[in-house]
Amino acid sequence: MKKLFFLLMFSVISGNAQTLSSGEISIINGGDKHTALPIYQTTDDHQHKILLSLSKEADPLDPNIATLVKRMQLSLLSTDGGVGIAAPQVGINRKIIWVQRFDKKGDPLEYFINPVIVWRSELQNLGPEGDLSIPDFRDQFYRSKVIQLEYVDLKGQKYSEIVEGFTAVIFQHEIDHLLGILISDKKEKEKNESYKPVDAFKKSDSVTR
Repeated sequence: MKKLFFLLMFSVISGNAQTLSSGEISIINGGDKHTALPIYQTTDDHQHKILLSLSKEADPLDPNIATLVKRMQLSLLSTDGGVGIAAPQVGINRKIIWVQRFDKKGDPLEYFINPVIVWRSELQNLGPEGDLSIPDFRDQFYRSKVIQLEYVDLKGQKYSEIVEGFTAVIFQHEIDHLLGILISDKKEKEKNESYKPVDAFKKSDSVTR
């Protein structure tokens, strides 16, 4: 009975998470596991393809995910002024991000597994954004001023919180990465008048950046 209860709890915690592939495990544990993973760039065709791919949910209880989370943090810390990073940017299409929390004392870096924006305000701000994976690109983008976020930690504990301001912008940017959406593509859609800020943002609800 206890074993059945554990299996049911594990099923709830892992949700739709799929087992990591051998290729993903090889990347996560490649080289020195205590060093940063290289950040993928759009200038490389293979890496660009990874950046444009949809990410799958991650199993928070998989020890390889814990290694990935730590190495992603080191990758972000290795940058010059980066404020967020998503797993596709280190070659892993899994729903994991790091965000600098400018809405908290000390501006801490925090990780989020399987983050989902469950609500976003139609009130938006226009502000500048760049991307660690897109060299020499920066532009102005509309982002919802306030969002409600759900996610889990490495113990599978679920959380929900409301975030606003610049930190909300970072969350939206990074969760876009999990959907294979790059800011360079957003800008092209705006130029072609085929991009509506609010509708495009709500696109994330159907897949769960």
